[in-house]
Amino acid sequence: MAENFTQKLYFCKQANDQAIKKSAITAKYTTRRQAYVMLTFSAYSLNCYFMNKKFLAGILKETKVPIDRRVPLTPKHSVELLDKFPEFDIVVQSSDIRCYKDEEYEDKGLRVANDLSDCDLLIGVKEVAVETLISGKSYMFFSHTGKKQPHNRKLLQEIARKNITLIDYEYLTDRDNIRLVAFGRFAGIVGAYNGLIAYGLRTGEYNLKRAYECFDMREMMGELSKVSLPPVKILITGGGRVAKGALETLEILNLRKVKPEEFLNETFDEPVLCQIEPWHYVKRKDGSEFDLQHFFYYPEEYESTFNPYTKVTDIFMPCHYWDPRSPVFLEKEDYMEPGFKISVIADISCDIGKPIASTLRASTIGEPFYGYNPETGKEGEPFDQKNITVMAVDNLPGELPRDASVDFSQKLIEHIFPSILNDSEGIIERATIVKNGRLTPHFSYLQDYLEGKE
Repeated sequence: MAENFTQKLYFCKQANDQAIKKSAITAKYTTRRQAYVMLTFSAYSLNCYFMNKKFLAGILKETKVPIDRRVPLTPKHSVELLDKFPEFDIVVQSSDIRCYKDEEYEDKGLRVANDLSDCDLLIGVKEVAVETLISGKSYMFFSHTGKKQPHNRKLLQEIARKNITLIDYEYLTDRDNIRLVAFGRFAGIVGAYNGLIAYGLRTGEYNLKRAYECFDMREMMGELSKVSLPPVKILITGGGRVAKGALETLEILNLRKVKPEEFLNETFDEPVLCQIEPWHYVKRKDGSEFDLQHFFYYPEEYESTFNPYTKVTDIFMPCHYWDPRSPVFLEKEDYMEPGFKISVIADISCDIGKPIASTLRASTIGEPFYGYNPETGKEGEPFDQKNITVMAVDNLPGELPRDASVDFSQKLIEHIFPSILNDSEGIIERATIVKNGRLTPHFSYLQDYLEGKE
């Protein structure tokens, strides 16, 4: 079928896009419907097609410190991928830290090796250690560079220096700008659970087993039977995957969910939960009616209306996506205002410094909590009553690595690997930050950051 031939040509072009001059040859043929498909691809790609060369994807050993045990593809889903798309082959880099052992991949007939230098695409989860990057290769992982994160500037610089192509999961979106793959649900699930742990430790009301100490999510959820909350108010910001994951955890407690107006103006004799979205916490500076799409495109034209929530909230669980051009939620001065009530901030979004001033740094799975002293603006003991208790783990899904990996790898197979074969929807193109060592047009705003000028 012509459609299959088209896919094959796209596959070959993708497999060798960075390697050879474009130019070569144009294939033209007629489908049953008399439509014509024109594709231009390299001479190498033509050879690839006739030689039946497979696209080799390598599953990286995670090298970020602190370690992350998740995988982009589970053993079961790796086999499913090969069955569904025979154009692919997979090799797994040997690892003694990932949640799935080498033997679990080998038992599925998958090759495990140390050297991935022959792979066309290298896929991981978190940032790749700079010293392990292979020149001229294509990588796909969460780089955390798109917001000009200072701690990852060196990573982006080395990617550019080594003529690497970087595809970032965070920017794999459909035409409506909806993200296609993410660990957000599990970030919310674990983050809300950690927020409850923090409140229990701060008050002495209860003590829960850590999520990573549980065998799986089912055991973790069972721990919530120990939770006994007084009439506190819990606030969630955001309405995406992360917020929905947090709600999954909190729903186990059968909390009463109230509207923002009730949350702000009423008192309750039981613990309550409220979820607010952008139209609840920002407004147009010019007084015009709120428009969500306008907010997405022009967040700098909005100002915060969040302050009243700081006077009634006990436990704050930020689950929003924050654009650096958007208004902030909490500035240093806000914590010192009379009536400020928040005692626990489980910052699941975990943007450092802004939009929540008390998120001074990311915490770790091993040590998830620290204190924020409102008077000094500095870090202190996590459960000192003078301090705000902060939870800011930036790899929350890593506490339930097997559950989180299953969910993520299924989405990769459904949405992303088909686009590696045929990117007619532009999914891969939109997510490519660097191509052959150069920033792509969509990410040209990173140029000064890349050059160390900002």
